[in-house]
Amino acid sequence: MKFKWNNKYFLWGLTAFLVIVAALVFNSMAFSEGKSVVLALFATLIRVLSPVIYGFVMAYLMNPILNFYEKKTIPALFIRLKLDTKKIKRKKMIRNISVLLTLASALIVIGIFFQIIIPAIAQSIRDIATKFPSYVDNFTIWVEAIFNDNPDIEKILGKYIGDSDEYLTGFLSDTLLPNMNNILKSLSNSVFSIAKVAWNLVIGLIISIYVMSNRELFGAQAKKMIYAYNTPTRAKAIIDEVSFIHKTFSGFIGGKIIDSVIIGILCFIVTSIIGTPYSALVSLLVGVTNIIPFFGPFLGAVPSAILILLVNPMQCLYFLIVILILQQLDGNVIGPKILGDSTGLSSFWVIFSITLAGGLFGVLGMFLGVPIFAVIYAEIKKRVNKRLISKGMSADTNDYKGQVTASVLKAQINEEAPADTGETEMKDNNSDKDKA
Repeated sequence: MKFKWNNKYFLWGLTAFLVIVAALVFNSMAFSEGKSVVLALFATLIRVLSPVIYGFVMAYLMNPILNFYEKKTIPALFIRLKLDTKKIKRKKMIRNISVLLTLASALIVIGIFFQIIIPAIAQSIRDIATKFPSYVDNFTIWVEAIFNDNPDIEKILGKYIGDSDEYLTGFLSDTLLPNMNNILKSLSNSVFSIAKVAWNLVIGLIISIYVMSNRELFGAQAKKMIYAYNTPTRAKAIIDEVSFIHKTFSGFIGGKIIDSVIIGILCFIVTSIIGTPYSALVSLLVGVTNIIPFFGPFLGAVPSAILILLVNPMQCLYFLIVILILQQLDGNVIGPKILGDSTGLSSFWVIFSITLAGGLFGVLGMFLGVPIFAVIYAEIKKRVNKRLISKGMSADTNDYKGQVTASVLKAQINEEAPADTGETEMKDNNSDKDKA
């Protein structure tokens, strides 16, 4: 029997064999001596390209500011000066001026942050470090004054406070001071790493200028590649998907940052008026954690409240009232005005996405989990609705609450009816032939 090399079973077996060999080779290359070579190469590539990545991220974050200057402020100024904004040279001039103003605005905000907020936070941390024992003593006296009529509760709380004080004192004397040399070495290494990151940020800032100045060119090149390797219909679908992802991410991230800045400023103003201790530090903590949806206010308010409680228990109560009012204001007025319905997710799916992404990727996952899940949710919803419509069925979720009515399945029933009728007619024809 002559062997046929083009036998389909032989080709299937050869394909399976080659796939297994390729998988074994990849495994030996990727995990040699317990270390992933592929992951190491990927990490090296990310480290080398970090300035470029920083540049694209900066350009993406500053893009709303650039749009504000380029589409509203500068053209209005040119019109007032009776200058034509449709000429190519004028468009380039508007773009260059807008990029410079965007960069200047970002640097001014960073300068204000380092000139005003950072010194206040540093002073607050120094005060906490030097006055912490007295805070513990004052808090102990306050607890004893409250629970004079309840000696059992006073004894339990006093024990916990005393244990905490002993633990912190022991940590400072037995752990921190003996290991000061190692800590200084770590700090020196950290200073070098920080300097390296700062240099990469400077390079990234320069790259971001080129990205903002030539964003249409980068977009055109990306579209060119997509159309080159896909059919026109598929390429358009991919571009539409990318546009939807950009809209979801830019709307959520930009809106959330603005919302958090407003909340942090309001918190600082109110806490400064009512005399809350370390108002700059707690306001920064509240503003930064407010970026995380749903759980963020609690993550920032709880440690801030504990710190204020040690200094002044009544101020802690006032602070909690202020946070409650601010969160109600944010959830019902500020947030909806800025964010709108940028994600299209219900409260349940927001909590679900934060819990899932936070458990997998930590704090960054808690922040980016909502827009990522919003994109996945929208894609699944679009595909499900498309399949239902192709079957002639309703795509409205309300129609599927409770028992599904016949009107929802009407088209599907109509599609199945002709097949039944045909089978019945065939049976009738066969019976007529038998009779004949």
